[in-house]
Amino acid sequence: MPIPERIISSRYDYQKVFQFMEIKGKELYGRKFQLCVDDKPVLLKLAAYFLRDKELCRDQQIDLDKGIMLNGPIGCGKTSLMHVFRFLNNGQQHRYLMKSARDVTFEFIQEGYEIIHRYSRGRLYTSEYRNYCFDDLGTENNIKYFGNECNVMAEILLSRYDLFVSKRLVTHITTNLSATELEEAYGNRLRSRLREMVNLIGFDKEVKDKRK
Repeated sequence: MPIPERIISSRYDYQKVFQFMEIKGKELYGRKFQLCVDDKPVLLKLAAYFLRDKELCRDQQIDLDKGIMLNGPIGCGKTSLMHVFRFLNNGQQHRYLMKSARDVTFEFIQEGYEIIHRYSRGRLYTSEYRNYCFDDLGTENNIKYFGNECNVMAEILLSRYDLFVSKRLVTHITTNLSATELEEAYGNRLRSRLREMVNLIGFDKEVKDKRK
C-alpha cells in the first residue's frame, strides 16, 4: 500500500479506507491500479467527502452540501477515482452516475433539447439516480441543432444550479480546465454558479501521467 501514514478521525481509520479503495480499484481496472502517495491530499478530501465524515471535512474545508469538482491535468486519474469512490457512497441519496460531457453532447445531436431536460431536472422526482458526475467537462464542443448553436453542458449546469439552490441537487464534475479556461468556455455566470455548487479539489499541476 503506497500510503503508509495512519490517519484516524473520530469515525474512520483512513489507512483501512485506502486499502479498501485499492481493492475496488483493482477489481475495476486490473492489478496495476494503485493509489499514489503523492495524491494523498486529494485522496483524503475525496474519502472524507464520500464517507460524510463531518469532522475531517470541516478540517479540510469541504462543504458536504456541495458537489465535487475534481481538477487536474490529463492522465492524473480523475475519472478512475470518481468511479472508484462511488463504493464509499453513504446512502441512496448520495449515489451518482458517471456521464461523459462529450456523450451528453452527442445525445443532444440525436435527441435535441430533451437531453438538457433529462440531465438537469428530468429525474428529480423519480426513484432513479438524480446525481451525476459529468466527466471531462470542456472536451465537448458547442453543438448546432437545427441551425441553433447551444452550449449544452452550460445549459445543463445552469439548470442544475437552480435545483441545487431549491432542492439541494448535487453535481460532480471532472475537468482539465483551469478556472480561467472554464470562464472562457462557459462564461462568468456559470463560473460563479460553480463556485457555489462544488468543492474544488485539485491535483498538483506537476502530477505524473499515470497512463504511462
